[in-house]
Amino acid sequence: MSWLNFFRKEREDKGTAVTAKDRLQVIISHERVSRGKEDFLPKLQQELVAVVARYVSIDPGKVQVNLERGGDFSTLAIDIELPGPAAMPGGRAA
Repeated sequence: MSWLNFFRKEREDKGTAVTAKDRLQVIISHERVSRGKEDFLPKLQQELVAVVARYVSIDPGKVQVNLERGGDFSTLAIDIELPGPAAMPGGRAA
């Protein structure tokens, strides 16, 4: 009976080590993926300014793009300060 317990304990330890290794690999891969993702924000901000500027006169310095990562989801917030109706092309509000 003691021999069976010896082999059983060794197998359980290897299972725990394998589980820990798998979890560590998941964490490392998640960090690698999330580390490089925010590089697109400056380019996105430039493109948004270009598109909105086609229709409305805006100050590029008053455009904010923020990416917030949560547990199960991410939120992309885009803040563009638009001018009043007098500053719109054609002088009328949309």
